Amino acid sequence: MDMKLSRCVLVFVLALSCSVRASGADTEGLEIPGAPLNLPVTDPGLEKAVRFAEERYNIGSNGVHIRRVSRIISASKQLVKGVRYSITVEIGKTQCKKAEVLHISEACEFFPESQKQKTEVCLFEVWDIPWQNKSTLLKQKCQPAVSKETQKIVRVSLSRDKPTKESLELLTKFKDFMVKYNRTYSSQEEAEKRLRIFQQNLKTAEVLQSLDKGTAEYGVTKFSDLTEDEFRLMYLNPLLNQWSLQKKMKPVTSASKAAPESWDWREHGAVSQVKDQGMCGSCWAFSVTGNIEGQWYKKTGQLVSLSEQELVDCDKLDQACGGGLPSNAYEAIENLGGLETETDYSYTGHKQSCDFSTRKVAAYINSSVELSKDENEIAAWLAENGPVSAALNAFAMQFYRKGISHPLKIFCNPWMIDHAVLLVGYGERNGIPFWSIKNSWGEDYGEQGYYYLYKGSRLCGINKMCSSAVVN
Repeated sequence: MDMKLSRCVLVFVLALSCSVRASGADTEGLEIPGAPLNLPVTDPGLEKAVRFAEERYNIGSNGVHIRRVSRIISASKQLVKGVRYSITVEIGKTQCKKAEVLHISEACEFFPESQKQKTEVCLFEVWDIPWQNKSTLLKQKCQPAVSKETQKIVRVSLSRDKPTKESLELLTKFKDFMVKYNRTYSSQEEAEKRLRIFQQNLKTAEVLQSLDKGTAEYGVTKFSDLTEDEFRLMYLNPLLNQWSLQKKMKPVTSASKAAPESWDWREHGAVSQVKDQGMCGSCWAFSVTGNIEGQWYKKTGQLVSLSEQELVDCDKLDQACGGGLPSNAYEAIENLGGLETETDYSYTGHKQSCDFSTRKVAAYINSSVELSKDENEIAAWLAENGPVSAALNAFAMQFYRKGISHPLKIFCNPWMIDHAVLLVGYGERNGIPFWSIKNSWGEDYGEQGYYYLYKGSRLCGINKMCSSAVVN
């Protein structure tokens, strides 16, 4: 990175925090139906929403101490069949222990030492329906707060030399990326490092774009400030390409008829909402639970969102966030006796002690099978029997935004499989065949959480590890 660009980035990072605080100010006081309205911290409805979010946060946390809101940074509400609150707060650890206190209150004092308080900044979205006396937590996104010391990193003025058009465009893109994905960095050095990585990733995305044979758009994603190694370590699954670890599975019985021209299990009620594995290599668990959700729906007519955290905690055959194999996961579920629901055994994104209860089993399996490696046979079986657990090389996925991805084999070695997903269907767009792939990186990835891959040439190894649970 040249010196002018290096000097510019710090000013942009400072401007970023100001722009985030300023965003939404134009709507204050407006009474547009359905539009977000900024709220004062004294708003009684806001206070109720904050207390509810605080309570749900503590229920989902596995910490010993109660945490509570120390400061409301910003808040707005939107009238949508009730009131939808969007609240950004600071949350700190108190001296009260969960086992000793029934209700959160101001009597629960924060730790005096900042290093023990471990403040977080959280975004909560709460939907309140007053006439039903019902509140729902729609979103919770938290990250460590940036300390006051690290906020002092920007003390550099712009160079007297005029920055180039290219450097300003890059900084604008980086600033937009930071705003959209709520990024903060702990120091001047870290901000400069992430900008360099961001710049290199833009170039990689441009190469992918220029050589792609499909209709995909590649560019800035929420992974654009990560190196390839960081992305692989945080989100992918290194065990999938270690073929010596693969267990032999019973072959599936072929479908009774040829595949229809297109199929999508989302249209038939067998697919739950897109989930987010977070910075944990647990894609194998999401792939398997997605498959079992579909199989259970086929058997019972009920779609139940099942627990990935149970597998992360209780599957002794796999390595939790360090990766795993679908074949192992099926065996672990059989041994455990089934899966609990997402509600009963909620996801935390890190390994903890196993808290599985046979009394809460919501779905079980009897065995598992391996599918053919022929894509036409996979499609026929999927259309007849339900969504399929699969795996692929995810290199091109880091920068995928939308469209049908058709990367060159040099970017997508079929023998270097490193990510487990769920095939929910297939079809064509403007004559181009594709697989519909449910991913586990949240709805802000790809097309509402889905990745579309060219179908018919065994691309990225998508055909090599297809499997399913069996529910009798």
